Amino acid sequence: MIELLTAVFLVGGAGFMLIAALGLLRMPDLLTRMHATTKAGVLGAGLIMVGAAIFIGQLTVVVKAVAVIAFLILTAPVAAHAIGRAGYFMGVPLWSQTHTDELEGRYDPETHILASSSEKPSGNDDQPPRKTSDSDSSRPG
Repeated sequence: MIELLTAVFLVGGAGFMLIAALGLLRMPDLLTRMHATTKAGVLGAGLIMVGAAIFIGQLTVVVKAVAVIAFLILTAPVAAHAIGRAGYFMGVPLWSQTHTDELEGRYDPETHILASSSEKPSGNDDQPPRKTSDSDSSRPG
């Protein structure tokens, strides 16, 4: 019974890791790639850790697996946000079908100030609109 439960968690985790890899290949821009890989990657790695902890069954392994899962849940979204934000501010193009760019016109690249929604940064009046990628909209990437 333990082997079956372990297999379910390991196969489920591997499946989510596969989904993360496919998301990395198929998504059209940096932000959507980060979104897909972070969510599926954390869940996949977490399920694999649960499967390993169940199979080995020692308290020290279970504690370490729980610590790894907690570390992944706490750090992966923060890292993805930081990478996505850096890419956005470096000018990585958004997908051409991105409907809303809530940061457009709020970032001043000279002073590196991001204005709130109620204010506009100084020196940003003549900033050209943000580029979008011209990739085929039917097949992202």
